[in-house]
Amino acid sequence: MKAFASLINKLDSSNKTKLKLEAVDQFLREATAQDKLWFLALFTGKRPKRNVNTALLKQWAIELTGIPEWLFLEAYSSVGDLAETLALILPPETGYTDYNLSQWMDLIQQLSGKDDAEKKSFVLNAWDNLPLTERFIFNKLLGGSFRIGLSSKSLINALAHYYDMEASAVAHSIMGSWNINEVDFDSLIQGKYISAAISKPYPFCLAYPLSEDFEQSAIPEEWQAEYKWDGIRAQLIKRENEVFIWSRGEELVTDQFPEIRDALLKCSGNFVLDGEVLAVKDGQILNFNELQKRLNRKNLPSKILQEIPVEIFLYDLLE
Repeated sequence: MKAFASLINKLDSSNKTKLKLEAVDQFLREATAQDKLWFLALFTGKRPKRNVNTALLKQWAIELTGIPEWLFLEAYSSVGDLAETLALILPPETGYTDYNLSQWMDLIQQLSGKDDAEKKSFVLNAWDNLPLTERFIFNKLLGGSFRIGLSSKSLINALAHYYDMEASAVAHSIMGSWNINEVDFDSLIQGKYISAAISKPYPFCLAYPLSEDFEQSAIPEEWQAEYKWDGIRAQLIKRENEVFIWSRGEELVTDQFPEIRDALLKCSGNFVLDGEVLAVKDGQILNFNELQKRLNRKNLPSKILQEIPVEIFLYDLLE
């Protein structure tokens, strides 16, 4: 798991987009096809079901180290991440198990259906045979999130750069559900399993600052002023009975606005709309910060849908 550990280190230790893209590019050049698939699955929230309860991990670590629970909780509070806390308090490794990412994931998946004693034996053996960084990653593989230093947009851009593709085409290629055991990585990225053409948005028409001499040269009668809505500029695409909602940053946000998606699916024909997604409740437009609560979520709880309903302010019919 050295290659994946190196990638995580580079992503977590830099805030420069260029260095992050270079790190992903290097990993994609060196990793096996199956490791690349697991990398993509983990960073897009398609990780498998958790097979080991985090409470058990904490219990086993306390037993192994002999530290009191209150001290563990203090350490956890200070570190802020369970996987990292566990990796830091455990004694140094006595050996090394040289498995790659996909081999570890296969073993972790095999824990399903096993009793706690078997799971404990597997986990303790792994802890004893992995150095600090790989131990931290192993703990993450058991049950954590992999949003480590890489946003969804940066991931898409890195893949697009590696394959010399449009970011919008890559985003559509990897969206939705796909089985890691049934796809080829290159074919998945290149859209061999879906038709990326139906999702393709038009270039966004965005606002830019006017030149300094505008007030002297402009004729007011030739211009129209519009209110700057506090929302998300979006293109709403309905083609071949599928709906795609793109943000101005060329990110697919369809799943964040299910009521808009469902409403568009009821419409007939194919079309592309340009507009602003607004959080609107009781006729009042909510603050943009409220709308942001819908973004970057894999699943939207019903409470969010009820408290932050959305509408579209349409600008244009593009198709």
